Amino acid sequence: MPTSHHVVITEGLQKRYRDTQALAGLDLAVPRGLVYGLLGPNGAGKTTAVRILCTLLRPDGGRAEVAGYDVRTQPRLVRRRIGLTGQNTAVDDNISARQNLVMFGRLFHIGAVAARQRAQELLDQFGLAQAAEKTPKKFSGGMRRRLDLASSMVLAPDVLFLDEPTTGLDPAGRREVWQAVGDLASRGTTVVLTTHYLDEADRLCDRIGVIDHGRNVVEDTPDGLKRRIGNERLEIVAVESADLPAIRALAHRVAAVGRTATVDESELAVSVPVADGVAALTEVAAELRRGEITVADLGVRRPTLDEAFLHLTDERRGADAPAGETRPTVRLEASR
Repeated sequence: MPTSHHVVITEGLQKRYRDTQALAGLDLAVPRGLVYGLLGPNGAGKTTAVRILCTLLRPDGGRAEVAGYDVRTQPRLVRRRIGLTGQNTAVDDNISARQNLVMFGRLFHIGAVAARQRAQELLDQFGLAQAAEKTPKKFSGGMRRRLDLASSMVLAPDVLFLDEPTTGLDPAGRREVWQAVGDLASRGTTVVLTTHYLDEADRLCDRIGVIDHGRNVVEDTPDGLKRRIGNERLEIVAVESADLPAIRALAHRVAAVGRTATVDESELAVSVPVADGVAALTEVAAELRRGEITVADLGVRRPTLDEAFLHLTDERRGADAPAGETRPTVRLEASR
């Protein structure tokens, strides 16, 4: 139930593009001060939702509030309280980082002295002080993104919307942006993030809303989403195929109630869901030692957010499919 504690609220949000229903009754309630992730396959409605919340699109139905203001009837008040970083950077490559930030301040009608002061604060906050007089065209991808984030924070907004902020960045650049987003959240800014990188959502988000076909699928913490698909798994990789029956028998002994082990004979691997990973690992290791069975690998693995996402979206699509029809498997791009 949305309350004053929530800084972003949508109820029954709808948007259609000709024959495509982009949003079909989306409900969101984003608590203040969190990093909230919107996940979904391509075409799920993530970017449409963000554009409506940023007053760049008008909804066809439902309602949406940001920082206590209605996006349809009070768009100017909403814009004063938000920042937006899209998929493409908005900085000017031909002027310095400092000049970029001062320019954004002036565009927001901040006085010249205050704009210069705010620019310096942001250069310090985003670790760009040493590069303040350089032009962005000389920056790495991560530095450019940090400057772009800084420009969206000129007015110190209540809510910052990030639409796939690390697309196209190398791993070092992504880590730089992650650090900047984490710093913003620690200072009290609410961040609403869309991303195609599940490790990014796992790393940054306090809560995640999974949407598909413009509708809510589920909302939970990253760990809560993982728990929805089952327990930890004990994985054992044999050295010799002849040992697989004995290893499988051991795995059955430590399996969670009602679960069984699976065997991949081509990989010489046995996998089984377990209720207590540490206890199962300890017991199996001791039994392997007593039986003088050598293994190539033995470990406990938790479900990943990739697996949780695919499980949830595949389950939803299967439920929506007409009798006798199967839906194609949804795939979300994920870095490894």
